[in-house]
Amino acid sequence: MRLGLVIDYAGGFEETVERLSDYERAGLELVAVPEPYSFDSVSQLGYIAARTREMQLMSSILQIFTRTPALTAMTAAGLDYVSGGRFTLGLGASGPQVIEGFHGVRYDAPLQRTREIVSICRQVWRREPLEHRGERYTVPLTQDDGGSGLGKPLKLIGHPVRASIPISLAALGPKNVALAAEIADGWQPLFLHPGKFDIAFGEAVATGTASRDPSLGPLDIQVQVKFRLSGSDPSAQDRVRQQLALYLGGMGARRKNLYNELAHRYGYGPEASEIQDLYLSGRKADAERAVPDDLVQAVSLIGDEQAVLKKLGDFSKAGVTTLLLDPVAADPQTRVEDVRRLIELTRR
Repeated sequence: MRLGLVIDYAGGFEETVERLSDYERAGLELVAVPEPYSFDSVSQLGYIAARTREMQLMSSILQIFTRTPALTAMTAAGLDYVSGGRFTLGLGASGPQVIEGFHGVRYDAPLQRTREIVSICRQVWRREPLEHRGERYTVPLTQDDGGSGLGKPLKLIGHPVRASIPISLAALGPKNVALAAEIADGWQPLFLHPGKFDIAFGEAVATGTASRDPSLGPLDIQVQVKFRLSGSDPSAQDRVRQQLALYLGGMGARRKNLYNELAHRYGYGPEASEIQDLYLSGRKADAERAVPDDLVQAVSLIGDEQAVLKKLGDFSKAGVTTLLLDPVAADPQTRVEDVRRLIELTRR
């Protein structure tokens, strides 16, 4: 199982980057940078590319509505160029609260847009003159499409380091998961409960895999987990509980919250509804207390050596091939030490 690091968008970027060489020496292979509605991840990834030599880089995630398909392709090719072929393009639809509320862009047809963007990106990276006639994107625009009529198919001027940059899709809903399993190199499911994988995702993954191009190879399932190698650190589990309360309760509207819907699929329907009611009524501490202990344990990697090894086995049985660790120890050096010890455990 490949082990990587996800940088917390809430802060600590400079401090984490200063220790990336320590993480590299410890054996981490990948660093992922999120992009919700804080700083953009592209500038941060470019900075990390200059500060590392071997670590793979990934966006986790670039939102599909905030850049044109061609700019998304150019950005990925640029990051792959400055990193010497180490970049994976992580894409996702986000949700209407962010896309319409922060970017002022209509949130529509995320599935079809994702499919077309992936196709356009791969065409750009092959340096083919870009021509696309889809349901959501038309390139180049013609007069019939509302353009000036002066546009013509263009190909990328620079030669990409790779003609095929890996693409990873963040997805939770069944149709989105099926799409990821069909067309993407990797899939990023947040809050993966390994014991509930088949119930929540099995059918969707099977549906997508049935239409998957064999040339893509096996699907890389990339899972973010809060991580602490300690048998006695209640604050670590509190961090997981706080995140679950935020996402199940407040990350999305009452009628449109993918994380809450996922908890229902896992079998935590009443608990998920209660968490959302409490959170949206302003009772955030009560919402955190309402998060089931077994859900906290299942979606994290926290415990002593024996417990962590068992959890690693559970994730592996569920098909996870990449773990993106979010170390939650109180001080930076302990976070690095936890990672080093974890890698030693996996190599025994």
